[in-house]
Order: sequence, then structure tokens, then C-alpha cells
Amino acid sequence: MPSADAASNDPIDLEALLSGDRQAFALLVRRESPRLFQVILRIVRDEDEARSVMQETFLQAYQRLATFRREARFTTWLYAIGINQARAAARRLRRQDVLDEQDIDRLQPTFRNGMYVSRYQPWNPQQAAERTELHRLVHEAIDRLPDIYRTVVVLRDLEERSTTETAAILGISEGAVRVRLHRARQALRALLSEHLS
Repeated sequence: MPSADAASNDPIDLEALLSGDRQAFALLVRRESPRLFQVILRIVRDEDEARSVMQETFLQAYQRLATFRREARFTTWLYAIGINQARAAARRLRRQDVLDEQDIDRLQPTFRNGMYVSRYQPWNPQQAAERTELHRLVHEAIDRLPDIYRTVVVLRDLEERSTTETAAILGISEGAVRVRLHRARQALRALLSEHLS
């Protein structure tokens, strides 16, 4: 796992970085590696694969510096590359028990006359993840989500990114982030309901 000494507060010179300055890029790698590694690891769920994906992410970012259009923060652009790489790797490593879209539909709450059919109990993924055994169960359930839902949960609930930044990283609208997050949370709540009651 990358070292945690990336907590440096040295500002990254965007102009130097975009001109291909290797020192500026090395500073970027040191600063962003720990957090980017955790995001990638949460998507691929394999440390060796996460290291490989992270290396490929930085390589692609360096090779594609000229394509950065300054429409978002540089780190948002970098994380978008990393997440796309991680999602591709996760598809290659895909587990057999990943849910499909119909499973997500089935796991949504049901309503009758505008009321929940079963008693609604809000589920807070952060509280569940804080408990050791539930932490494992939560991550196993997240692993079962389809890629489009798992990535939103990782960014919003685990990485605590804003809806705006999540949308920018994934290249989707903020509304789509909210819908996917809501559906993913409902599916997770259903998958984990026996463990959370």
C-alpha cells in the first residue's frame, strides 16, 4: 500500500504539472496516492490489482495531460481516470454473485397508499460500517452491487465526496448520482436487513 507521507501541504503547481514537469507530477503522486489507492481498492477489492490500477491511472494521467480542459479540478479529472480503470479491472475480476438491475428493483421498498408496506427503518451506512462484523457484511453487500451503484456508494458514502464531485468524476448528472445512490442504499438496506434489526 502506498505510504501515508502524502499529507504534504505543498501546493501543486498546475501550470508546471500540465507542462509535464516531473517534479510537479511526483508531488501529485505522493499527495494523491493514499486516498486514490483506497478508492480504487474499494472498487476492485484486491490489493495487487489496486496497485496495478493505480500505476496505470498515473501513467495514463501523465500521458493525457494535454487533454485536461480545466472544466473541473485536476484531482477530479485524475480520480475519473482512476475510477474508470478500477471499474474495468473490477469487470475483469467480476464475482458470480453480483446483482443485476432486476435484483436492485426487487430490493427497493414497496408502497401501498403512499405508505411503506413494511415498517421503514432508515439505514445509515456509516454507523453500520463502524462495527467490525457489520463492516465486513457491508463491504460484501457493496461488492454485490452492480458497478454503477457500487461506484456511487464508494464515492459518496465511503469517500464522502460531494454529489457535485461524484457527478463530475463519473461524468453523469447530479440527479443520476442521487437516484443511483438512493437505489443502492435501498438495495443494501434490504441485503443487510437481517443483520441490522
